[in-house]
Amino acid sequence: MDRILISACLLGHAVRYDGKGKLLVHPAIDRWREEGRLVTICPEMAGGMAVPRPPAEIENGLTGEDVLDGKARVIEVTGGDVTAEFVAGAERALAFASDNGCTFALLIDGSPSCGSGLIYDGSFAGIKHAGRGVTAALFRRSGIDVFSHRDIDLLAERLRK
Repeated sequence: MDRILISACLLGHAVRYDGKGKLLVHPAIDRWREEGRLVTICPEMAGGMAVPRPPAEIENGLTGEDVLDGKARVIEVTGGDVTAEFVAGAERALAFASDNGCTFALLIDGSPSCGSGLIYDGSFAGIKHAGRGVTAALFRRSGIDVFSHRDIDLLAERLRK
């Protein structure tokens, strides 16, 4: 049975930077939970970050791949550099996913960690651009199929095949 790593915030856990969750309500979530497919983690908390915490973005419109390659940093709105925490969280999330046999991930889009299609551009002006967060990028490099919370129906279809 294919297992799915899911962002903890999507299950309503209060782990986001603002101390809230972002509950994703969908029949597939209920089914996968009953089937024992879901494995839950917040990569940012796994990297040692607190809740709440200052908002963070990848600098200069770059991506999670750039962070993993040492070409970009993850910066808090306060100016703090939290790159090490984001990379450590991604590595711990990948180890957790591997240990639990996850071949898929369902991640919250927009996050500098979990964004799988869109992330903020580093200006803290609410502007998104195409790109992946640090964890999503590491998962893809490692062969885990990553889906955005907006693409849950695509993931459900993929699992049916």
